[in-house]
Amino acid sequence: MSGFAVIFARDLKLALRQSSDSLTVVGFFAIAAVLFPFGVGPEPGVLARIAGGVLWVTALLSALLSLERIYASDYEDGTLDQLTISGTPLALTALAKAAAHWATTSIPLIVIAPMLAPTLHLPVEGYLPLLAALALGTPTLSLIGGIGAALVLGARRGGVLVSLLILPLYVPVLIFGTAAVEAGLTGLSVQAPLLVLAGLFVLALTLAPWATAVALRQAVQ
Repeated sequence: MSGFAVIFARDLKLALRQSSDSLTVVGFFAIAAVLFPFGVGPEPGVLARIAGGVLWVTALLSALLSLERIYASDYEDGTLDQLTISGTPLALTALAKAAAHWATTSIPLIVIAPMLAPTLHLPVEGYLPLLAALALGTPTLSLIGGIGAALVLGARRGGVLVSLLILPLYVPVLIFGTAAVEAGLTGLSVQAPLLVLAGLFVLALTLAPWATAVALRQAVQ
């Protein structure tokens, strides 16, 4: 696990030095959430019904903005070649980089989501389900996104390709994340959608690092 810790710490330091990437993600999330009421109208009832879905969609799209950079700079400067021959399993490397991506992009989104919820008139009952769903769902987004980021290494317009590859796999997370918020608003149990999100996370945690490792090996050969 020392290799995991080194790679994770390195990516965190790089993200702090290049904080503009994380700020772009947070800024997009905030701007999209704030502007949405101007598009659908200021009716509180309408906004309250769609608030959970809006926050989830904007969080998902915000995460997509930063996926390409997970491996792109390492691929360009030769660091990925060094990581491949370093002795640390590539699956563990992929897991560390996905964890760093989640820590630098998704955690800020989770933190500011309750601050943006009032602009969409989300009732107080939906706050905890929203936070719980984001906490369980966003790691899955980073793990799956790592596969797409590895597959498009060396390709032109990799960001567009990542979106086309990954968005269909994000749909289940979006559906059950929104369902958890809606369940909280209607007084139903949020346990079922949260358990599904937890199951998706475990599945991604089990399979995504190995799939990413295969894609990385293909990229460096």
